Amino acid sequence: MTAYRLGLRANAGRFWLLVLVNAFVGAMVGIERDVLPLAGQRVFGLASETAVLSFIVTFGFTKALANLYAGRAADRTGRKPLLVAGWLFALPIPFLLMFAPAWGWIIFANVLLGINQGLCWSMTVVMKIDLVGPKQRGLAMGLNEFAGYLSVGVAAYLSGVIAEHYGLRPWPFALGLVAVAVGLVLSVFAVRETHGHARFEAGKAAGPSAAFGQLFAEVSWRNPTLFSISQAGLVNNLNDGLAWGLLPLYFAVAGLDVGHIAVLAAVYPATWGFLQLFTGALSDTIGRKWLIAGGMCLQAFAIWMFLVPANFGAWLFAAVLLGTGTAMVYPTLLAAIGDVVDPLVRASAVGVYRLWRDAGYAFGALIAGIVAHSFGQRSAIVAVAAITFASGVIVAARMRETHIVTSPFPLRGVS
Repeated sequence: MTAYRLGLRANAGRFWLLVLVNAFVGAMVGIERDVLPLAGQRVFGLASETAVLSFIVTFGFTKALANLYAGRAADRTGRKPLLVAGWLFALPIPFLLMFAPAWGWIIFANVLLGINQGLCWSMTVVMKIDLVGPKQRGLAMGLNEFAGYLSVGVAAYLSGVIAEHYGLRPWPFALGLVAVAVGLVLSVFAVRETHGHARFEAGKAAGPSAAFGQLFAEVSWRNPTLFSISQAGLVNNLNDGLAWGLLPLYFAVAGLDVGHIAVLAAVYPATWGFLQLFTGALSDTIGRKWLIAGGMCLQAFAIWMFLVPANFGAWLFAAVLLGTGTAMVYPTLLAAIGDVVDPLVRASAVGVYRLWRDAGYAFGALIAGIVAHSFGQRSAIVAVAAITFASGVIVAARMRETHIVTSPFPLRGVS
């Protein structure tokens, strides 16, 4: 019989391997973050912001649905098969981005990217939570998101530098070939299943598990704390959709060259990724609620700062602040979900949360594109800043603290 042990130290080798795998998952998104919006206008001749941002809408909705499927399937069949499947869906993506003859092929590439991210990133999250147990969830999520989003920033910067020297296509997207190859090989031959650790943790504190319909309702709207978490995740990625799709166009209109746009596009996720080394662990000490509420309000202020007239230094500072606020929120939300649901339905609950969170990419791109097309890019920035601030207020008013060491599952079975 397999002897399971929980904790980061007890599972260090497996845990750090998953951190490395998630770095390659993040790189797949990073190669798009500054180059693809510019390519939409300059290579494919798209005239409106809504048309350019269509790839993010497609990505967001696809990833959201893939998250929901992955969470439910992982609780039934295990984690590793879904991780491997996610990498198989990623195989055509770099080639499509490099050689697509029309924008429709780019949209299709982002359908595949959404599936890749929904399966792979969801599984690295759940597998790390499985391994570390209840006491180090914040730290585990901080390390996971650190690897993923630092890699997003590095890949965004490298793809921008390549684009500045060799053009917007095909070479900036060749970085994806390396990410897919390494990620797939590691996932097939090195990563091991962690579902048994979740069963072991549930056995130590057995309790009823919710039916999926009940679980979906609780995480989505019925439970005030879980609703607060889900809406904050959605709005966080809503403003990330703005940063990904609209801000590079906004910077270009202001006269910045591709190299400076690449710096701004990279600093935000790199700051977000690096600081999660500390914010996730900090939430294990001071709790989750006020890091989330404060982080949402800081993001709102940072987005508003982009309204400063063309000033690279001010925008660089705003990007750092935006990354800082996101780092306060991102791993903490995932840790809070892990605090309040039964381990046997953990992957399903994370899947529901990530459904709403990653739908935020699509809603953000839609809102930013429609408002920018109708009222101008600055109006879109104002709208997203206001929505983000309102989200922080909701967390402050409705969420209760979830990090209770003496009662690791205060909402047992989310009933």
